[in-house]
Amino acid sequence: MTEEKEKLLEIELRIGKILRAGVFVSSAVIIIGLVMFVFTGYSGYPGTTYPRGLSEIARGLVEFKAFAWLMAGLFLLILTPILRVLASIFAFAKEGDKMYIFITVMVLAVLVLAIFLGHTGV
Repeated sequence: MTEEKEKLLEIELRIGKILRAGVFVSSAVIIIGLVMFVFTGYSGYPGTTYPRGLSEIARGLVEFKAFAWLMAGLFLLILTPILRVLASIFAFAKEGDKMYIFITVMVLAVLVLAIFLGHTGV
């Protein structure tokens, strides 16, 4: 194998590890929230309310509220592909591939914009 192919393989392996770790951690957090909800039968919030912001989720994690743990797990799951895009930017920068850096930065901008617009309800 050539040196360039070895570098690409190494980068792909690192990116794969990031994706696996993100899915594993988010799944573990979601399972903790589900177990808490099943055993207590209580979400930790009155009625049909749930944590909506990062500060509310963080507060709910500290207070061991089941829905906060579920929301944190979902947030981590959503964050996983964003971390993959960030890792790709650094990988392309390491290779010196300016066109792919630009394209990947645009993908990241679209992801961040979509999250922002989805959060604000626009």
